[in-house]
Amino acid sequence: MRVSRRFQGLADIIGTGATVNNAETLNSDRVFRGKVFNVDRDRVRIPNGRVLTVDIVRHSKSVVLVPMPEPGRVTLVKQYRYPVNASLWELPAGSVDPGETPEDAARRECHEEIGLVPATIVRLSALYPTPGYCDEQMIFFRVAGLEKSEEQAHVDEDEDIDAMTFELREARDMIRRGEIVDMKTIVGLALV
Repeated sequence: MRVSRRFQGLADIIGTGATVNNAETLNSDRVFRGKVFNVDRDRVRIPNGRVLTVDIVRHSKSVVLVPMPEPGRVTLVKQYRYPVNASLWELPAGSVDPGETPEDAARRECHEEIGLVPATIVRLSALYPTPGYCDEQMIFFRVAGLEKSEEQAHVDEDEDIDAMTFELREARDMIRRGEIVDMKTIVGLALV
């Protein structure tokens, strides 16, 4: 299996509009502990010297996959999302488990969501989808050389997923027609 890296996280975006600053945490309280994320209320001194209270959603890193079974084709999943009460076309994605590398998470999520294991994993970018209140970093990968596996994939209890392969051009047209409304999917399709 080949793993390639185009970006290396925050260090890659320095100089492109992002600047690393160190805020001083004066106090931190966990105000919510959930299955997928936690919420902390921090009292911080930000780099300009002001003291603020900030609520932060703490979410593990996640991976977003752009599965390309062949050049010019992409596999999307249709998945029911209770928070918006709709089934959405999306790129396969999921959290990076504790102790797992993003590349291993990409391999696992690909197997779980589309039933195939990638021989090639290429890191495309690492982005913060909602940095105003959440520390989640989404790491985007193009995955190819998709092969069946002898191993049974684990499927999360909240997942009801149908996978379908489209011409990349058609997937981009689905965005324009409003059939793809998931932001990570729109970004991922723009990266390939």
